[in-house]
Amino acid sequence: MQLKAYKLPSAIKAKTGKQIKLLADDFRHPSLQCKKMRGREEIWEARVDLQYRITFEIIGDTIFLRTVGSHEDALKSP
Repeated sequence: MQLKAYKLPSAIKAKTGKQIKLLADDFRHPSLQCKKMRGREEIWEARVDLQYRITFEIIGDTIFLRTVGSHEDALKSP
């Protein structure tokens, strides 16, 4: 299902790029609204917009992106 991330609408791709830059600079930036996923303590979620989310892991000082997709899809299969 990871291929769905490549089929994002253009506007969402642009927003995602902006949010990834914020994530790289400061994952606690308020517009990201980052939080640990319930039941998956090693995985975090961040907001792209009201409908889309990014899921990621922090290992050491590296952020590994996992999924970009709709809120439902990203959180169902992080």
